[in-house]
Amino acid sequence: MKISILGCGWLGLPLGKFLVERGHQVKGSTTSENKFPLLQNVGISPYLLQFSPAIEGEKLSDFLQSEVLIICIPPRARKFGEDYHIQQIQSLASALATSTIQSVIYTSSTSVYPDLNKEVTENDVVNENSALIKVENLLKNLENIQTTILRCGGLMGYERIGAKYFAGKRINTGNIPVNYVHQDDVVAIITMILEKGFWQETYNVVSPEHPIRKTVFLKNCEKYGFEKPIFEEATEEIPFKIISPKKLIEQTAYQFKYENPSDF
Repeated sequence: MKISILGCGWLGLPLGKFLVERGHQVKGSTTSENKFPLLQNVGISPYLLQFSPAIEGEKLSDFLQSEVLIICIPPRARKFGEDYHIQQIQSLASALATSTIQSVIYTSSTSVYPDLNKEVTENDVVNENSALIKVENLLKNLENIQTTILRCGGLMGYERIGAKYFAGKRINTGNIPVNYVHQDDVVAIITMILEKGFWQETYNVVSPEHPIRKTVFLKNCEKYGFEKPIFEEATEEIPFKIISPKKLIEQTAYQFKYENPSDF
């Protein structure tokens, strides 16, 4: 299968490497020509593309001559504002009109759900003003293209370890359940979807177990030697959500490699 990955960063690069190992032809975009050797070394054909916010690149048309497009670019809303990512995807949608892309996988986020203090499924309310939801809707409405949306939890694994970012810090969210997912599982789930054809769907992609943050962080510290965070009692109730991957598991029969974030 010919596959193009838009954004060969922390997720896109290992995903592309895995797809190449499974015999697929993979094209990958980067915003820096210095990263070409990194992509080439794992068998990915590199393309230099810019999003600012319009998508630009001398070989953009060739990049989009594939069957599947996987979008792995971060929204960067904090830096550029909510509308920036929408404008990026609008520009991409125009380019897709003359491409050979038949299917799209978009890596969205569970941040689209408000904190409802309960278990949340794909049928629950979302923040309709979220840039991610607007992008999801834009992609789902593309003509002659089937799109699957993956709402990923906190992406963890390898050098991304939760406790590392809170080492020695005071936190009052230790009793809040986590919604994490390991990089290996996201890579495997994306591969399964495109190889088995689970299209026109929206899935929550999170580990099925949701230990509290304190449990995960202390396990991280024990395993990796980080300084323990200082856990303080919250002075008021902190809202939370527990993201359910039940739909994904039931429809695809996927078995998570890491069911419990404490094992990352």
